Amino acid sequence: MRTDFSRINQDKAAFDDIYASDDPRAYFSVLGGLDYMIPDVAEPIVRQILAAKASATSVKPIVLDVGCSYGINAAVHRFPLTFGGLRHRYARREMRAISSETLVRLDRNFYSAWPDVGLARFIGLDVSAPAVSYATGVGLLEQGIVADLEKEPLSTESARILRSIDVIMSTGCIGYVTEKTFSKILDATEKRPWIISFVLRMFPFDSLAATFAKRGLVTERLAGATFIQRRFRDAEEFERTLATLAALGIDATGLESEGLFHADLILSRPESDARAAPLDDIVTVASGRGRPIGPRYVHVGGHEGLQVALEP
Repeated sequence: MRTDFSRINQDKAAFDDIYASDDPRAYFSVLGGLDYMIPDVAEPIVRQILAAKASATSVKPIVLDVGCSYGINAAVHRFPLTFGGLRHRYARREMRAISSETLVRLDRNFYSAWPDVGLARFIGLDVSAPAVSYATGVGLLEQGIVADLEKEPLSTESARILRSIDVIMSTGCIGYVTEKTFSKILDATEKRPWIISFVLRMFPFDSLAATFAKRGLVTERLAGATFIQRRFRDAEEFERTLATLAALGIDATGLESEGLFHADLILSRPESDARAAPLDDIVTVASGRGRPIGPRYVHVGGHEGLQVALEP
């Protein structure tokens, strides 16, 4: 049975407006204010997996970032930068006062001034034309595709761009996109790419794993570790998420119950590759625990049962 991601998404806060701007200042302001950290905690893991992929093929892989937005995954992988550091850059009053056109020009120079320490070349896919335009305009992505593959077919030109990809990655889009999107991407590829997915625990992966299996890919889930995405925006999002997890039979104790979204790491790839280098042998984990964060919504037990509190 296909999972109803749209219903689960109703439990989450909507941030559509931050992807409608011509530059990422609103994106960093809103998500940074919620201690969004998945690009930073995912990057060392992505680097380890890309190193394993490169060692198997002896070429610099081409990565498709699904839900790439403003190209932040490419930025923190390719350059010695972090999401947190970039957030502070855009929060400066001088940066907030300039036009988007000026900011794009400055950012193009900013990124070109850093050494490229990345292990891959990046292209991106997103529904937001302004975000993709920015990411390609400042040089974070080599190419960008603007499409909603949940609703529309893949264009001939987009299929041409996707033909040679080696790795597909996502750090938060699963739930907004389903096996519909991934099927269209995989149908366009000439290879059987590795698929790196950081998936919030409230979104079942079964339908995607089944889709990948039909294409000869096996799926591994990293055991014993999760990856923090961000704080909950408000008590309503906190309570609804815990209810969704409980309905799925997932224990949130010590994870989402502490006021933070947690994601699983899932890797899908050809069976021969998985046998040669199991996921547990590739990855050394840094999950984001212990990072400084702002106030979190938590449950507190009392005489009247569990209550929601904001813990500093």
